[in-house]
Amino acid sequence: MREQISPARALSGAVLLPGDKSISHRYALLAAIAEGTTKIANYSSGADCQSTLACVRALGPGVEKHDGAVHIDGRGLEGLHAPDAMLDAGNSGSTIRMLSGILAAQPFVTRIGGDESLSRRPMERIMKPLAQMGARIEALENRFPPLTIHGGRLHPMEYTLPMASAQVKSCVLLAGLFAEGRTTVHEPVRTRDHTELALREFGADVEIERHSITVTGRPRLQGRELRVPGDLSAAAFFLVAALIVPESSLTIHGVGLNPTRSALLDFLAEMGAQIKILGVTSTGGELMGDVLVRKSRIRGGLLEKARAAALIDEIPVLAVLGAASEEGLVVRDASELRVKETDRIATIAENFKRMGLAITVREDGFEVPGRQSFHAAELDSFGDHRIAMAFSVAALAADGPCTMLDSGAASVSFPEFFGTLQRVAE
Repeated sequence: MREQISPARALSGAVLLPGDKSISHRYALLAAIAEGTTKIANYSSGADCQSTLACVRALGPGVEKHDGAVHIDGRGLEGLHAPDAMLDAGNSGSTIRMLSGILAAQPFVTRIGGDESLSRRPMERIMKPLAQMGARIEALENRFPPLTIHGGRLHPMEYTLPMASAQVKSCVLLAGLFAEGRTTVHEPVRTRDHTELALREFGADVEIERHSITVTGRPRLQGRELRVPGDLSAAAFFLVAALIVPESSLTIHGVGLNPTRSALLDFLAEMGAQIKILGVTSTGGELMGDVLVRKSRIRGGLLEKARAAALIDEIPVLAVLGAASEEGLVVRDASELRVKETDRIATIAENFKRMGLAITVREDGFEVPGRQSFHAAELDSFGDHRIAMAFSVAALAADGPCTMLDSGAASVSFPEFFGTLQRVAE
Protein backbone atom coordinates (compact mmCIF):
# COMPACT_ATOMS: atom_id res chain seq x y z
CA MET A 1 0.00 0.00 0.00
CA ARG A 2 1.39 3.39 -1.04
CA GLU A 3 0.43 6.87 0.09
CA GLN A 4 1.43 10.05 -1.70
CA ILE A 5 2.00 13.07 0.53
CA SER A 6 2.26 16.55 -0.95
CA PRO A 7 4.06 19.49 0.65
CA ALA A 8 1.79 21.62 2.85
CA ARG A 9 1.50 25.39 3.07
CA ALA A 10 -0.15 25.24 6.49
CA LEU A 11 -1.94 22.96 8.93
CA SER A 12 -5.17 24.26 10.40
CA GLY A 13 -8.39 23.14 12.04
CA ALA A 14 -8.93 20.51 14.71
CA VAL A 15 -7.80 16.92 15.22
CA LEU A 16 -9.59 14.13 17.07
CA LEU A 17 -7.24 11.34 18.12
CA PRO A 18 -7.86 7.63 18.64
CA GLY A 19 -7.89 6.47 22.24
CA ASP A 20 -4.52 6.10 23.92
CA LYS A 21 -2.98 2.74 23.01
CA SER A 22 -1.28 2.20 26.34
CA ILE A 23 -4.42 2.89 28.35
CA SER A 24 -6.66 0.88 26.02
CA HIS A 25 -4.51 -2.25 26.40
CA ARG A 26 -4.58 -2.00 30.18
CA TYR A 27 -8.31 -1.35 30.48
CA ALA A 28 -9.09 -4.36 28.30
CA LEU A 29 -6.80 -6.73 30.22
CA LEU A 30 -8.09 -5.64 33.62
CA ALA A 31 -11.71 -5.74 32.43
CA ALA A 32 -11.20 -9.40 31.47
CA ILE A 33 -10.28 -10.39 35.04
CA ALA A 34 -12.72 -8.04 36.77
CA GLU A 35 -16.18 -9.05 37.90
CA GLY A 36 -19.05 -7.66 35.85
CA THR A 37 -19.15 -5.62 32.67
CA THR A 38 -16.70 -2.85 31.80
CA LYS A 39 -17.67 -0.22 29.23
CA ILE A 40 -14.72 1.51 27.56
CA ALA A 41 -15.46 4.61 25.48
CA ASN A 42 -12.94 5.85 22.88
CA TYR A 43 -11.05 2.55 22.93
CA SER A 44 -8.11 2.67 20.50
CA SER A 45 -8.98 1.84 16.90
CA GLY A 46 -5.40 0.67 16.26
CA ALA A 47 -4.63 -2.89 15.22
CA ASP A 48 -2.47 -3.49 18.31
CA CYS A 49 -5.35 -2.84 20.68
CA GLN A 50 -7.68 -4.93 18.52
CA SER A 51 -5.19 -7.78 18.96
CA THR A 52 -5.58 -7.40 22.72
CA LEU A 53 -9.37 -7.62 22.39
CA ALA A 54 -9.07 -10.75 20.24
CA CYS A 55 -6.84 -12.40 22.85
CA VAL A 56 -9.25 -11.44 25.64
CA ARG A 57 -12.17 -12.89 23.70
CA ALA A 58 -10.28 -16.15 23.10
CA LEU A 59 -9.79 -16.53 26.87
CA GLY A 60 -13.53 -16.47 27.61
CA PRO A 61 -14.74 -12.93 28.40
CA GLY A 62 -17.41 -11.60 26.09
CA VAL A 63 -16.32 -8.64 23.98
CA GLU A 64 -18.83 -6.50 22.09
CA LYS A 65 -18.66 -3.12 20.37
CA HIS A 66 -21.71 -0.88 20.30
CA ASP A 67 -22.73 2.70 21.07
CA GLY A 68 -19.19 3.79 20.25
CA ALA A 69 -17.70 1.78 23.10
CA VAL A 70 -16.17 -1.61 23.85
CA HIS A 71 -18.08 -3.75 26.38
CA ILE A 72 -16.16 -6.55 28.12
CA ASP A 73 -17.92 -9.13 30.28
CA GLY A 74 -15.28 -9.86 32.92
CA ARG A 75 -14.81 -13.32 34.40
CA GLY A 76 -12.92 -12.50 37.60
CA LEU A 77 -9.49 -13.75 38.59
CA GLU A 78 -10.51 -17.40 38.34
CA GLY A 79 -12.77 -17.27 35.29
CA LEU A 80 -10.51 -17.43 32.22
CA HIS A 81 -10.30 -20.63 30.20
CA ALA A 82 -7.72 -22.14 27.89
CA PRO A 83 -7.96 -20.79 24.33
CA ASP A 84 -8.72 -23.17 21.49
CA ALA A 85 -5.64 -22.09 19.53
CA MET A 86 -2.47 -20.06 19.90
CA LEU A 87 -3.21 -16.48 20.92
CA ASP A 88 -2.24 -13.98 18.22
CA ALA A 89 -0.78 -10.71 19.50
CA GLY A 90 -0.22 -9.50 15.94
CA ASN A 91 2.40 -6.73 15.95
CA SER A 92 1.77 -5.79 19.57
CA GLY A 93 4.62 -6.06 22.05
CA SER A 94 2.32 -4.52 24.67
CA THR A 95 -0.19 -7.34 24.25
CA ILE A 96 2.25 -10.22 24.54
CA ARG A 97 4.29 -8.72 27.38
CA MET A 98 1.44 -7.59 29.62
CA LEU A 99 -0.96 -10.46 28.91
CA SER A 100 1.82 -12.93 29.76
CA GLY A 101 1.63 -11.71 33.36
CA ILE A 102 -2.00 -12.86 33.52
CA LEU A 103 -1.41 -16.08 31.59
CA ALA A 104 1.42 -17.06 33.95
CA ALA A 105 -1.14 -17.50 36.74
CA GLN A 106 -3.68 -19.61 34.84
CA PRO A 107 -4.20 -23.34 35.51
CA PHE A 108 -3.59 -24.20 31.85
CA VAL A 109 -0.93 -23.99 29.17
CA THR A 110 -1.14 -21.11 26.67
CA ARG A 111 0.78 -20.39 23.50
CA ILE A 112 1.00 -16.78 22.38
CA GLY A 113 2.79 -15.40 19.34
CA GLY A 114 2.45 -12.75 16.68
CA ASP A 115 3.58 -11.58 13.28
CA GLU A 116 7.06 -11.75 11.80
CA SER A 117 8.14 -8.48 13.39
CA LEU A 118 6.95 -9.47 16.87
CA SER A 119 8.67 -12.84 16.49
CA ARG A 120 12.01 -11.02 16.35
CA ARG A 121 11.45 -9.08 19.58
CA PRO A 122 13.19 -10.54 22.65
CA MET A 123 11.08 -11.53 25.66
CA GLU A 124 13.69 -12.34 28.32
CA ARG A 125 12.76 -9.25 30.31
CA ILE A 126 9.33 -10.71 31.12
CA MET A 127 10.36 -14.37 31.14
CA LYS A 128 12.87 -13.89 33.97
CA PRO A 129 10.57 -12.30 36.59
CA LEU A 130 7.64 -14.57 35.73
CA ALA A 131 9.90 -17.60 36.18
CA GLN A 132 10.94 -16.23 39.57
CA MET A 133 7.26 -16.06 40.51
CA GLY A 134 6.77 -19.72 39.61
CA ALA A 135 5.76 -19.81 35.95
CA ARG A 136 7.51 -21.93 33.33
CA ILE A 137 7.88 -20.31 29.91
CA GLU A 138 9.35 -21.76 26.75
CA ALA A 139 10.45 -19.62 23.79
CA LEU A 140 12.35 -19.94 20.53
CA GLU A 141 16.05 -19.77 21.34
CA ASN A 142 14.90 -19.12 24.93
CA ARG A 143 13.98 -15.53 24.05
CA PHE A 144 11.72 -15.10 21.02
CA PRO A 145 7.96 -15.61 20.48
CA PRO A 146 5.92 -17.66 20.28
CA LEU A 147 5.89 -18.26 24.02
CA THR A 148 4.51 -21.40 25.64
CA ILE A 149 3.38 -20.41 29.12
CA HIS A 150 2.82 -23.18 31.67
CA GLY A 151 0.69 -21.26 34.15
CA GLY A 152 0.10 -22.11 37.77
CA ARG A 153 0.13 -20.86 41.31
CA LEU A 154 2.37 -17.81 41.60
CA HIS A 155 4.10 -16.45 44.66
CA PRO A 156 4.66 -12.75 45.38
CA MET A 157 8.09 -11.21 45.07
CA GLU A 158 10.12 -8.03 45.09
CA TYR A 159 11.65 -7.31 41.69
CA THR A 160 14.06 -4.62 40.51
CA LEU A 161 13.83 -3.82 36.82
CA PRO A 162 17.28 -4.00 35.20
CA MET A 163 16.19 -1.23 32.85
CA ALA A 164 13.17 1.04 32.75
CA SER A 165 10.16 -0.53 31.03
CA ALA A 166 6.50 0.21 31.68
CA GLN A 167 5.52 -3.01 29.90
CA VAL A 168 7.73 -5.23 32.06
CA LYS A 169 6.60 -3.40 35.20
CA SER A 170 2.99 -3.96 34.16
CA CYS A 171 3.58 -7.64 33.41
CA VAL A 172 4.91 -8.24 36.93
CA LEU A 173 2.16 -6.21 38.61
CA LEU A 174 -0.55 -8.07 36.67
CA ALA A 175 0.99 -11.39 37.70
CA GLY A 176 1.10 -10.10 41.27
CA LEU A 177 -2.69 -9.77 41.27
CA PHE A 178 -2.89 -13.57 41.35
CA ALA A 179 -0.27 -14.17 44.07
CA GLU A 180 -1.08 -14.38 47.77
CA GLY A 181 0.68 -11.42 49.35
CA ARG A 182 2.38 -8.27 48.13
CA THR A 183 4.38 -7.94 44.91
CA THR A 184 6.70 -4.96 44.57
CA VAL A 185 8.43 -3.61 41.46
CA HIS A 186 11.34 -1.19 41.78
CA GLU A 187 12.09 0.82 38.65
CA PRO A 188 15.34 2.72 38.01
CA VAL A 189 13.46 5.76 36.70
CA ARG A 190 9.78 6.57 36.70
CA THR A 191 7.91 5.18 33.69
CA ARG A 192 4.35 5.75 32.51
CA ASP A 193 1.94 4.87 35.33
CA HIS A 194 -1.19 3.92 33.39
CA THR A 195 -1.19 0.44 34.96
CA GLU A 196 -1.10 1.80 38.51
CA LEU A 197 -3.95 4.24 37.80
CA ALA A 198 -6.03 1.56 36.05
CA LEU A 199 -5.48 -0.95 38.87
CA ARG A 200 -6.84 1.58 41.34
CA GLU A 201 -9.84 2.32 39.12
CA PHE A 202 -10.74 -1.37 39.06
CA GLY A 203 -10.37 -1.66 42.85
CA ALA A 204 -6.90 -3.07 43.43
CA ASP A 205 -4.78 -2.09 46.44
CA VAL A 206 -1.78 -0.23 44.99
CA GLU A 207 0.93 1.58 46.93
CA ILE A 208 3.45 3.90 45.28
CA GLU A 209 6.57 5.18 47.01
CA ARG A 210 8.96 7.04 44.73
CA HIS A 211 10.14 4.42 42.20
CA SER A 212 8.54 1.43 43.94
CA ILE A 213 5.06 0.09 43.21
CA THR A 214 3.37 -2.57 45.34
CA VAL A 215 0.18 -4.46 44.55
CA THR A 216 -1.67 -6.71 47.00
CA GLY A 217 -2.72 -9.99 45.45
CA ARG A 218 -6.16 -11.61 45.13
CA PRO A 219 -8.30 -8.44 44.92
CA ARG A 220 -11.89 -8.51 43.70
CA LEU A 221 -11.70 -6.23 40.70
CA GLN A 222 -14.97 -4.62 39.62
CA GLY A 223 -16.15 -3.67 36.14
CA ARG A 224 -16.21 0.06 35.44
CA GLU A 225 -17.40 2.68 32.96
CA LEU A 226 -14.27 4.31 31.54
CA ARG A 227 -13.20 6.69 28.81
CA VAL A 228 -9.79 6.54 27.15
CA PRO A 229 -8.13 9.93 26.55
CA GLY A 230 -6.71 10.72 23.11
CA ASP A 231 -3.29 9.22 22.46
CA LEU A 232 -0.48 11.69 23.21
CA SER A 233 1.95 9.57 21.19
CA ALA A 234 -0.37 9.97 18.20
CA ALA A 235 -0.64 13.69 18.93
CA ALA A 236 3.16 13.93 18.63
CA PHE A 237 2.97 13.60 14.85
CA PHE A 238 0.53 16.50 14.49
CA LEU A 239 2.42 18.61 17.02
CA VAL A 240 5.64 18.24 15.03
CA ALA A 241 3.83 18.75 11.73
CA ALA A 242 2.38 22.06 12.94
CA LEU A 243 5.78 23.13 14.28
CA ILE A 244 7.59 22.66 10.96
CA VAL A 245 4.95 23.65 8.37
CA PRO A 246 4.64 27.44 7.82
CA GLU A 247 1.51 29.33 8.90
CA SER A 248 0.20 26.38 10.97
CA SER A 249 -2.26 26.66 13.86
CA LEU A 250 -3.80 23.39 15.00
CA THR A 251 -6.02 22.31 17.90
CA ILE A 252 -5.84 18.72 19.11
CA HIS A 253 -8.86 17.73 21.22
CA GLY A 254 -9.04 15.44 24.24
CA VAL A 255 -5.34 14.62 24.52
CA GLY A 256 -4.16 12.50 27.45
CA LEU A 257 -1.98 14.64 29.72
CA ASN A 258 -0.71 12.04 32.18
CA PRO A 259 2.35 13.58 33.93
CA THR A 260 4.44 10.48 33.17
CA ARG A 261 3.76 11.06 29.48
CA SER A 262 3.77 14.86 29.30
CA ALA A 263 7.57 14.89 29.06
CA LEU A 264 6.89 15.30 25.33
CA LEU A 265 5.17 18.64 25.84
CA ASP A 266 7.84 19.78 28.29
CA PHE A 267 10.60 18.88 25.83
CA LEU A 268 8.90 20.63 22.92
CA ALA A 269 8.34 23.75 25.04
CA GLU A 270 12.03 23.80 25.98
CA MET A 271 12.88 23.65 22.28
CA GLY A 272 10.75 26.74 21.68
CA ALA A 273 7.39 25.28 20.68
CA GLN A 274 4.33 27.52 21.06
CA ILE A 275 1.94 25.13 22.79
CA LYS A 276 -1.04 25.96 24.99
CA ILE A 277 -3.04 23.52 27.13
CA LEU A 278 -6.76 24.29 27.29
CA GLY A 279 -9.59 22.94 29.42
CA VAL A 280 -7.96 20.19 31.52
CA THR A 281 -10.29 17.54 32.99
CA SER A 282 -9.87 14.10 34.61
CA THR A 283 -11.26 10.70 33.64
CA GLY A 284 -10.44 7.41 35.31
CA GLY A 285 -7.58 9.07 37.16
CA GLU A 286 -6.09 10.24 33.83
CA LEU A 287 -5.77 13.93 32.92
CA MET A 288 -6.88 15.10 29.49
CA GLY A 289 -7.32 18.40 27.68
CA ASP A 290 -7.10 20.28 24.39
CA VAL A 291 -3.74 21.33 22.96
CA LEU A 292 -3.21 24.34 20.68
CA VAL A 293 0.04 24.37 18.68
CA ARG A 294 1.41 26.95 16.23
CA LYS A 295 4.36 27.10 13.85
CA SER A 296 7.39 27.94 15.95
CA ARG A 297 11.10 28.59 15.77
CA ILE A 298 12.61 25.43 17.26
CA ARG A 299 16.07 25.69 18.76
CA GLY A 300 17.11 22.04 19.10
CA GLY A 301 17.69 19.68 21.99
CA LEU A 302 19.27 16.72 23.73
CA LEU A 303 17.52 13.47 24.66
CA GLU A 304 19.38 11.19 27.06
CA LYS A 305 19.01 9.08 30.21
CA ALA A 306 15.54 9.14 31.80
CA ARG A 307 14.13 11.55 29.25
CA ALA A 308 15.19 9.32 26.35
CA ALA A 309 13.39 6.42 28.03
CA ALA A 310 10.27 8.53 28.61
CA LEU A 311 10.14 9.65 24.97
CA ILE A 312 11.29 6.43 23.32
CA ASP A 313 8.15 6.12 21.15
CA GLU A 314 8.29 9.75 20.04
CA ILE A 315 11.94 9.74 18.97
CA PRO A 316 11.28 8.98 15.25
CA VAL A 317 9.17 12.10 14.78
CA LEU A 318 11.44 14.14 17.05
CA ALA A 319 14.30 13.23 14.71
CA VAL A 320 12.33 14.89 11.92
CA LEU A 321 11.82 17.96 14.10
CA GLY A 322 15.53 18.00 14.89
CA ALA A 323 16.44 18.24 11.21
CA ALA A 324 14.12 21.26 10.85
CA SER A 325 15.34 22.94 14.04
CA GLU A 326 18.01 25.59 14.42
CA GLU A 327 20.54 23.50 16.32
CA GLY A 328 19.57 19.89 15.66
CA LEU A 329 18.88 16.96 17.96
CA VAL A 330 21.17 14.58 19.85
CA VAL A 331 19.77 11.26 21.12
CA ARG A 332 21.68 9.04 23.58
CA ASP A 333 20.86 6.11 25.87
CA ALA A 334 18.13 4.92 23.49
CA SER A 335 19.37 1.44 22.54
CA GLU A 336 15.81 0.14 23.04
CA LEU A 337 15.07 1.71 19.64
CA ARG A 338 17.03 -1.21 18.15
CA VAL A 339 14.41 -3.77 19.28
CA LYS A 340 11.14 -2.03 18.45
CA GLU A 341 8.94 -3.02 15.48
CA THR A 342 12.04 -2.27 13.44
CA ASP A 343 15.54 -1.23 14.35
CA ARG A 344 14.31 2.35 14.49
CA ILE A 345 17.77 3.88 14.51
CA ALA A 346 18.46 2.10 11.21
CA THR A 347 15.08 2.89 9.63
CA ILE A 348 15.28 6.56 10.66
CA ALA A 349 18.75 6.75 9.13
CA GLU A 350 17.61 5.09 5.89
CA ASN A 351 14.73 7.51 5.36
CA PHE A 352 16.97 10.44 6.25
CA LYS A 353 19.36 9.28 3.53
CA ARG A 354 16.52 9.09 1.01
CA MET A 355 15.45 12.66 1.80
CA GLY A 356 19.02 13.95 1.56
CA LEU A 357 19.23 14.61 5.30
CA ALA A 358 22.40 14.23 7.36
CA ILE A 359 22.49 11.99 10.43
CA THR A 360 25.31 10.42 12.45
CA VAL A 361 24.28 7.06 13.88
CA ARG A 362 25.56 5.51 17.10
CA GLU A 363 24.70 2.20 18.77
CA ASP A 364 22.42 3.86 21.32
CA GLY A 365 21.21 6.87 19.35
CA PHE A 366 22.14 9.45 16.74
CA GLU A 367 22.92 13.08 16.06
CA VAL A 368 20.92 15.17 13.59
CA PRO A 369 22.22 18.57 12.45
CA GLY A 370 19.70 21.39 12.23
CA ARG A 371 18.64 23.74 9.42
CA GLN A 372 18.33 20.96 6.85
CA SER A 373 16.21 20.93 3.69
CA PHE A 374 13.81 18.04 3.11
CA HIS A 375 13.87 16.62 -0.42
CA ALA A 376 11.13 14.66 -2.17
CA ALA A 377 11.75 10.93 -2.04
CA GLU A 378 10.26 7.46 -2.01
CA LEU A 379 10.11 6.67 1.69
CA ASP A 380 9.51 3.35 3.43
CA SER A 381 7.80 2.48 6.70
CA PHE A 382 9.52 -0.93 6.76
CA GLY A 383 6.29 -2.15 8.38
CA ASP A 384 6.69 0.17 11.39
CA HIS A 385 3.73 2.42 12.25
CA ARG A 386 5.79 5.15 13.91
CA ILE A 387 8.26 5.30 11.01
CA ALA A 388 5.33 5.55 8.56
CA MET A 389 3.80 8.48 10.41
CA ALA A 390 7.06 10.27 11.30
CA PHE A 391 8.24 10.43 7.70
CA SER A 392 4.81 11.33 6.38
CA VAL A 393 5.19 14.40 8.60
CA ALA A 394 8.64 14.99 7.09
CA ALA A 395 7.06 14.79 3.62
CA LEU A 396 4.86 17.81 4.45
CA ALA A 397 8.04 19.92 4.55
CA ALA A 398 9.66 18.43 1.44
CA ASP A 399 10.35 20.27 -1.83
CA GLY A 400 7.97 18.03 -3.74
CA PRO A 401 5.53 15.12 -3.35
CA CYS A 402 6.78 12.04 -1.49
CA THR A 403 5.57 8.45 -1.59
CA MET A 404 5.33 6.31 1.55
CA LEU A 405 5.73 2.59 0.88
CA ASP A 406 3.79 0.21 3.15
CA SER A 407 1.77 3.11 4.48
CA GLY A 408 -0.77 0.65 5.89
CA ALA A 409 1.61 0.07 8.79
CA ALA A 410 0.13 3.20 10.39
CA SER A 411 -3.07 1.24 11.09
CA VAL A 412 -1.28 -0.56 13.92
CA SER A 413 -1.93 2.47 16.12
CA PHE A 414 -3.77 5.10 14.05
CA PRO A 415 -5.88 3.78 11.13
CA GLU A 416 -7.29 7.27 10.53
CA PHE A 417 -3.87 8.93 10.33
CA PHE A 418 -3.60 9.68 6.60
CA GLY A 419 -7.21 10.84 6.32
CA THR A 420 -6.72 13.17 9.29
CA LEU A 421 -3.43 14.48 7.90
CA GLN A 422 -4.99 15.18 4.52
CA ARG A 423 -7.93 17.00 6.11
CA VAL A 424 -5.83 19.48 8.11
CA ALA A 425 -3.07 20.05 5.53
CA GLU A 426 -3.50 22.92 3.06
